[in-house]
This record gives sequence, C-alpha cells and structure tokens, in this order.
Amino acid sequence: MIKLVLVRHGQSTWNFENRFTGWTDVGLTKKGEEEADEAGEILLKNGYIFDIAYTSLLKRAKITLTRILKVLKQKPNIYCSWRLNERHYGALQGLNKKETILKYGSEQVRLWRRSAEVRPPALSLEDARHPSNSPLYKDLDKDLLPCTENLLDTAKRVLPYWDLEIKPHLLDGKRIIIVAHGNSLRALVMHLEKLDSKKIMEVEIPTGKPLVYELDEKLAVLKKYYLS
Repeated sequence: MIKLVLVRHGQSTWNFENRFTGWTDVGLTKKGEEEADEAGEILLKNGYIFDIAYTSLLKRAKITLTRILKVLKQKPNIYCSWRLNERHYGALQGLNKKETILKYGSEQVRLWRRSAEVRPPALSLEDARHPSNSPLYKDLDKDLLPCTENLLDTAKRVLPYWDLEIKPHLLDGKRIIIVAHGNSLRALVMHLEKLDSKKIMEVEIPTGKPLVYELDEKLAVLKKYYLS
C-alpha cells in the first residue's frame, strides 16, 4: 500500500483578511504558523517519514513545509514548482470577499470560488498584479503565465507535474508529502477520486490539516482520511 500526504498551507494573512489571494505571495499569520507546527506534530505522532516533499513557489506553502519538516526533524529532497501554485484568481486578487459579494452577488462569487469551469475576470498584461511582473517567474515562458484560471485550468498545469514528476516516485516507493494550496490540491483530489465538476464543488480542504490517501499499486484510492 502506498500513502500520500497532502497539506494545505496554514492560514495566510489574506485568509485572515478574507481576500482573494491566488498567486499573490503573502505570508502566514501567527495562527497559520501554529497550524503548520501542529501538522508537523500530528505527522510526528503518527510516525510519518518522508523521502520527498513538494511545494509551490509561494511562500505561504514553502513556510508551512519548512515548519512541518522542522518539527519532524527530517530533511527530505524538496522540489518547488509553479505548477503547484494556487489557482490564479485574476482581477479578483486582493479584493475582500464580502465586498465582492455585495458588488456581484453571492451566486456569482460562489461560482468564481467553487466552480470548476467558471473563470474570474482576467488581469490585463499591464496590471502590476500580473505574474509576469514578479521575479518568481522571470525564467518561465510568459505564455504559461495565467491572467485568470478556473479549477480545470489549474488541473491542466498540476496534472502534468503529477504524471511526470510525482507519480513515478510514488510508484518507486518514495514516501511523499505535498504542501500546496486549496485549489491546486482540489485539482489533485479531483483526479485521484475521479470527481466530476459538480462533486468537486463540495470539496473544501482546511488549512494545516494533513490529508492522507492510501493508494494501491496503480494509485487507485483505497482510503482517505485527515490525521488529528
């Protein structure tokens, strides 16, 4: 049996401020740091050891992983990829969610947040928030940088990384943890559990809670559960 551990980063400063974050590179709150440490304690208590750790380029995920590994006192190989970044929320990034509901209505905002197929309004290339203006992506082909994304768009960048990078190591017996974001992890969950666009709308991944998938030799899901 193969085990895979997924962790959404701890509470970020913009989670706390109830803002759309997306690719905006914000840090953790004190609570977020505590959630990361607690995730490490839970994994330690349950005897988890990791050979490889994956995370995004965004510091809220990288800090969460660093704190988890510090608690575990482990130094696995760490790989960071933009493909594990949060879904890009386009022109919504930085906006307060409650204020956005008042402006556009709760149903529209629900679709922007939860739907697999609906994209938020796009950023223009001239917008300072566009990822082409961030040094994090200076070496990345600009054609790959999104102006907005829905969940299916996010899956289109996450799943090639899963297939080419993560999956072979799992099949080779490596013990893996992925620390990423609500929507990049939802894209992976959608794939692992073979969920359709309607069912994935019901899936919410809490911050800082280790989610374990038990998989067979073909990586079909046998069981899933949160450690506590």
